[in-house]
Amino acid sequence: MSDTKDIPFSPPWQISDLGKPDQPKLTELDARPAVARFAQIPIVIAEDDLVSRTLMSSLMEKWGFKTVITQDGHQAMAALRAEQGPALTILDWMMPGMDGLQVCRRVRESEKMVYVIMLTSLGAKENIVEGLHAGADDYLIKPFDKNELLARIQVGLRILELHAALAARVKELEKATGEIGDLKLRIPL
Repeated sequence: MSDTKDIPFSPPWQISDLGKPDQPKLTELDARPAVARFAQIPIVIAEDDLVSRTLMSSLMEKWGFKTVITQDGHQAMAALRAEQGPALTILDWMMPGMDGLQVCRRVRESEKMVYVIMLTSLGAKENIVEGLHAGADDYLIKPFDKNELLARIQVGLRILELHAALAARVKELEKATGEIGDLKLRIPL
């Protein structure tokens, strides 16, 4: 029989996070690096249910993200149009007036860089396919795990950052191509 006295073990119910208020709990993701890196990118939340809207609002506030909270698709579109740069949005599918799918389609028609997370109680495969086909970049089913939501937000913010870097490189290449064209005209053959 092996001696287990040398193996350190702390069951989860004995791990204490007391005395470490500035550190995330061992079971939670840390939002601080993402907030520090992507502080300028707003998160627009469209949720008609007061309880869900309040929950998401408090999570975003706790995590430190810059958020715009809206109650329906029309308010979400207005908020997204008002943002100058890229944005991330979390949309409920079923809302009065303009639903989340319509917001997705309009965002994609506008060609504005918006990372869309569809957050809905509709979890059938057909719904997921329809949501992604409408233009959602990600799909999360309610009830959701807050760590999964944070992880998906972080993925969306990284993708927005990569898109911005790529767009900047394309502009640099277009400028360089124009300069090369000018030089060709100046060099006698």
